This record gives sequence, C-alpha cells and structure tokens, in this order.
Amino acid sequence: MPVEVKSIDEINGLNGGPEPPVVSSIPSVKVTVQRKPFLQPDDDQRLPHTGTARANIAATYEKPFGTTEDGWARRHKDKTVLQQHCEFFDFDHDGVIWPHDTFRGFHKVGFGMILSLVAVFIIHANFSYPTVSGWFPDPFFRVFLENVHKDKHGSDTGTFDTEGRFVPQRFEDVFAKYAEGRDYLTIWDVRDLLKGQRCIMDPVGWFGAFFEWLATYLMLWPADGKMKKDDIRGIYDGSIFYTLANRRAGKK
Repeated sequence: MPVEVKSIDEINGLNGGPEPPVVSSIPSVKVTVQRKPFLQPDDDQRLPHTGTARANIAATYEKPFGTTEDGWARRHKDKTVLQQHCEFFDFDHDGVIWPHDTFRGFHKVGFGMILSLVAVFIIHANFSYPTVSGWFPDPFFRVFLENVHKDKHGSDTGTFDTEGRFVPQRFEDVFAKYAEGRDYLTIWDVRDLLKGQRCIMDPVGWFGAFFEWLATYLMLWPADGKMKKDDIRGIYDGSIFYTLANRRAGKK
C-alpha cells in the first residue's frame, strides 16, 4: 500500500490550516494549572509579540508603549530598560554609580539612614565586580552601567533578560501566576512568587530576589497593602523613583 507523504507546509498547517493549539496547563501536572501564564486574547493584540524582549521600553498589556509621561520613552531610547532602572542613582550621568550615590538615592525615595546604608552594602558588595571591565575588583566598589546587564541573577521573575532588556511576557506572567490576573500584588503574592521562582542551589539569586522585592515594597509602601501593577512596572524602568523622590521632597 502506498504511503501518503505530506509536505512540510501541510504538516505545519501553513497552507491556511488551523494553527497548532497552545497547551499551557495539564490537569495531571498540578503546578501548571495553579500557575497559568499570561495569554493575550486573540481579538486584542494591543501588545504584539509578548515574548519578544524590548530593549528600551517597559511594555505591558496596559502600557504597550512603556512610560510615555514627560517623554520618558523618547528621552531614554538609547538606554536599555535595566540601565533606565539604575539611572536615578547616577546623579552626574557619567555611567558610574558610587556607593554614596546609592545611599543618596535610597534616602531621596524615603529610606532612613540605616536602611540606606544596608542597601549600599548589599548592592555594591554584590553588584560591583560583575560590571568591571577587567579582572580586578574595583577598589571603590562602583557599579558601571555599561556592563550592568552582567548583574542579572537567577531565581528572579525573568522580566529582565541577560542583556538588560524587558520581556513583557515574563512581567505579565507574574500577575497571571501569582495574583490570579489582578492588577496588584500583596505581600503574600510576593511570598508565593519568591517560592515559585526559586532555582535550585542558587542562594545568591534567592537573596537577591528577596532584597529587591523587599525594597520595592518598602519604597511603594501601599496603604492598602496592594502594590499596583503600573507602579511595579515603574520600578523596572526607574521612572517611579523620580515620582517618589519628588513626592517626599514635597512633603518636606
């Protein structure tokens, strides 16, 4: 009996055939049902190519063009989102963050003296060396923004890729998986997120993720205990640091 041979196009459904189904959860694997990824409705493509990393905008479903207020996206088109995240602490805009810059930045957004010092120690002790250009550590523990993408660590959300770009799918997954699609995170959601994103044998990543989310909560300090999605997005691209600093200066 002759065997019918199908073309590659027919097999892949490229000749007008149905698209292959996207299976994101399996009933027999409980965790895939508990943590469903973000899936954009077929009839609403406001955020196309959600899995493609954006180099210079923190694009989300609600803000597909990133931060547009005060021309933020336009003014920062030559910086990666991770570099934008750090820019607030680079007061003289020379691409280098000194320990005293970090102290000053954390104090401006509302941290006290002790917490600001703790932040300086944690950040510069861990994140300085990967950003130096040579083999020897920087004697002043400076962070060089040109290489800040090398500070990417494990056990995080994956929203930043290893080049410092912003991945919309991974950001949206945080709220789909751990907030049941809500537009905010509670401290309990963050607890589940930290547990769910934890990689094996990664104590540096575990602590890094814990420190970053703790700092985020303390910075935003929501009165109702709900960290808004767009505020968290503003942490990623650094735009909200200026808002927090101005707000605190206004209160003074």
